Amino acid sequence: MTTVDPAVSTADPGTRISSLDEIRAQFPALERMEAGAPVAYFDGPGGTQVPRAVAEAVTHYLFHRNANTHWNFASSRDTDTDLRAAREALADFLGGTAAGIAFGANMTTLTMHVSRAIGARLGAGDEIVVTELDHQANIAPWAHLERERGITLRVVPLIPETGTLDWDAFDRVVGEKTRVVAIGAASNAIGTITDVARAARAARDVGALSFVDAVHYASHELVDVEAFGCDLLACSPYKFYGPHLGVLWGRGDLLADLDVARLPPASNEVPERIETGTLNHEGIVGAAAAVDFLAGLTDHAGTRRERLALVQAELHRRGEELLERLWNGLAALDGVTLHGPPPGEPRTATLGFRVTNVPSDRVAARLSSEFGVFASDGDFYATTVVSALGLPADGLVRAGCACYTSADEIDRLIAGVRTIAG
Repeated sequence: MTTVDPAVSTADPGTRISSLDEIRAQFPALERMEAGAPVAYFDGPGGTQVPRAVAEAVTHYLFHRNANTHWNFASSRDTDTDLRAAREALADFLGGTAAGIAFGANMTTLTMHVSRAIGARLGAGDEIVVTELDHQANIAPWAHLERERGITLRVVPLIPETGTLDWDAFDRVVGEKTRVVAIGAASNAIGTITDVARAARAARDVGALSFVDAVHYASHELVDVEAFGCDLLACSPYKFYGPHLGVLWGRGDLLADLDVARLPPASNEVPERIETGTLNHEGIVGAAAAVDFLAGLTDHAGTRRERLALVQAELHRRGEELLERLWNGLAALDGVTLHGPPPGEPRTATLGFRVTNVPSDRVAARLSSEFGVFASDGDFYATTVVSALGLPADGLVRAGCACYTSADEIDRLIAGVRTIAG
């Protein structure tokens, strides 16, 4: 297997980052065979594979600590301890504080929950700004307030030729009536990274809140809620090697003030007041283990946040190399159209493409059955992206690189598309 990464981080020449082979050895899923070859997983934007340490953390919790919270016996106290530790781990991952971390079923549910609380204070004449680059999870919850509360939804278009946000249009729609700017940090369909700090600053200048969807971004770049300057941010651990779960970070004063739907006996303290019912404790423990898996990919002796910063910087660099290899390989094929910013522009190592006269689901099916390559197809709930790009209903084929992706797998994907494109 061809590796593309050195053992030494370019961000800190004195620090070692795990090699590709060392990383791959931690993922049992890579042993799966399809079409006579080990599976090449390019479906990470829809959910990454899980390292052994994460599964072991989930199993250990279920076997040895499984209980509900806040009771006076050992396994319940252990659960309380585990949840506190998980909040601290996710706070380090996002650059915030543990008091600002709330858990939920998924990012979509958390966004709907928070949007209803914010929307309770809004009415006719108020405006919420969303973008065409976003996943529906950061559009539909706010659009619902248009029907329910009479607010006006303002939609910032993407520029089809570049796959980037139209900032001139953004500046025109954000104004004195704006109450919320809801924006994605990166497109899960075409990989575009958007300057959410600029968007949050514009929101703050007019007295509006900013809500950032970092679901796709968090697996490719180091999230920093303080640098972003946002008020709320959501992500999903199953996109960065953890279990299916949702995580919300929010400013403490805002989380304390939101009129969230809650049961009267439940805690009204931050951050628990944002959470509903009994949580997925084993998933939360697994999410913390995913953070520690990433932080553990370096021998750096600093804090967890410092280690995460070094690892994410190096993994991003490796991802850029893989993306350039994939982009150039597919761009050289007749009948293949690529979407999104080219290599060198702000983007993740996720690429959307189409093969002329071959439906996207057929491309994905053949890549799987003939080449052992697992790639996603469709609109990925980014329906406004597909529409703005003028694509057919079957959308795109999406290939996303993860920390375990190899150059050989990139070449196998390119070879498969070459065959399919004829």
